[in-house]
Amino acid sequence: MEQLLGNYKKARFLLAVSGGVDSMVLLWLFLKSFQPSEDEECTTPLPFAVAHINYKLRGNDSEQDQKLVADFCEKSNIPLYTYEVSKQDQKPEGSIQLWARELRYRFFREIQAREKLDYLVTAHHLNDQLETFCINLSRGSGIKGLCGIPANDNNILRPLLSFPKEELYRFAKEEHIPFREDYSNQKNDYLRNKIRNEISPLLMNLNPSFLENFSKSLHLLGETHQALEQYKQSLRESIISQNADSFSIDKEQFSKLSLFLQFELLKDFGFSQENEIAKMTTSTIGSYFHSNAFTLLVDRKHLLLHSRLEINLPKWEEKIICTEIPESKIIEIEPSIFPHPTDFEWHYDASQLTLPLKIRTKQEGDYFFPMGMIGKKKVSKFFKDEKISNLAKSKIPILCDGNGNLLGVLPMRQDRRWAAHTATEQILTIKNKS
Repeated sequence: MEQLLGNYKKARFLLAVSGGVDSMVLLWLFLKSFQPSEDEECTTPLPFAVAHINYKLRGNDSEQDQKLVADFCEKSNIPLYTYEVSKQDQKPEGSIQLWARELRYRFFREIQAREKLDYLVTAHHLNDQLETFCINLSRGSGIKGLCGIPANDNNILRPLLSFPKEELYRFAKEEHIPFREDYSNQKNDYLRNKIRNEISPLLMNLNPSFLENFSKSLHLLGETHQALEQYKQSLRESIISQNADSFSIDKEQFSKLSLFLQFELLKDFGFSQENEIAKMTTSTIGSYFHSNAFTLLVDRKHLLLHSRLEINLPKWEEKIICTEIPESKIIEIEPSIFPHPTDFEWHYDASQLTLPLKIRTKQEGDYFFPMGMIGKKKVSKFFKDEKISNLAKSKIPILCDGNGNLLGVLPMRQDRRWAAHTATEQILTIKNKS
C-alpha cells in the first residue's frame, strides 16, 4: 500500500466498500496509511472517501452491510457516500449483475466528479483474477482477456490483485478488522459463482502453490501481451502509412504475415472475421470489404482503408433541434446525420439546460467533460484518441445548448456535467430516431 500511495502523491481516492472482507481490508489499509500516530495531530483531511451501495437484494443482510461500513467510517471520520436502491431504479428481469454493475459505476463516477476524486479504488484480489481468467477462457478470449483484470485502468486502481482471498481473511483476523459475509455468493446461479464455488477449489487442490503459480503465469501473459503490442506497433510503422484521410497497407508485406498478425492489425479498423481477412490478399483488384468504421479496397500493391465516416456523412450546417422541452421529454435525432446506423440514448437534467439545443461541427478550442472519464478533454484530442481521420473530424456532430455549452460528441460520448443523476427530477432523453 505504501508503494501504491507513493506512486500517486497528492491524489485523492474513492474506495468502493461493500462490507466484505476484501473491501474492509482495503479500507483498513488506506486508513492506517494516512492515520497519524498517537503523538501526532491530524491537521489535514483524509485524501480518500468511501462509497457504498445498498442494492436491497438481501433483506436485513443488506442493511447490516451498510451499517457496518457506516459505523466504521463514522468512528474513523471517513467521508462516506451511500446509495440505496429504490423503486425508481427498476431492477431488470434479465442480468441483475449487469444492472448492478452499471448502477454502482454510475454512482461512483458521479461522486468522483462532484468531489474531485482522482481515482476509484476497488478490492479485487487474486481469486477474482482466477475467476475472470476462467470466464474469458470459456468465451474464447485472446491474450488481452487472459491477462485478467488490470491493476490500473481508466483511473481505477486495484492494489490487492496479487493477494489470495485466504490471505485477506488471515489479515482481517490478525488485525481484528470487521467484515460481513455475503452468503448469496454460495449460490451457483451466476457463472462467476459457479466458477468460484466449484471450479476454483478443484484447480487449487491440484497443487498447494496453484494460486502462486497462476499469479506468475498472469505476469508472463501480461509481458507477452506487452511484447506483442510493441511488435504490432513496429509492424504498423513499417507496412501501414497514413495519408490525409486514409490508410494504406503494403499488400506484399501484409500477405507474408500470419493470419493471427493480420487479424491483430486489422481489428483496429473494425475487421473481426478471420475468414474475411484471409481473403483480402487473394481477392481480385477492386474488391471491397466493409467493417462498421472502414471500407477496405484491394488495390494492385496496397490495401486502401477509408473511414466510412468520410464516405457516408453528408455535409450540413448548424441545426436547431429543440426550442422547447417536448411533453414526452424525448428528442430524437435524424439518423441521416450519422455515418451508419448508431444506437445511443443520453439522459440529461433538463433544469440545467439552456434552450435552444442545436448541433454543429467542431470548432477550434472545443472541450468537454466526457462521461466515464476524469477531468476535461479537448474535442480535438478526443478525436485523435478515437483515431478519427481529418476529414471525418469536420463532419461529426457536436451537441450544444443555447449558451454554447458542449453537451456531447454525437453519438460517441456524452458530457457528464449536464447528465441526469439519481436526484434529477426532470429527465430529458436524447437519442437516435429508430
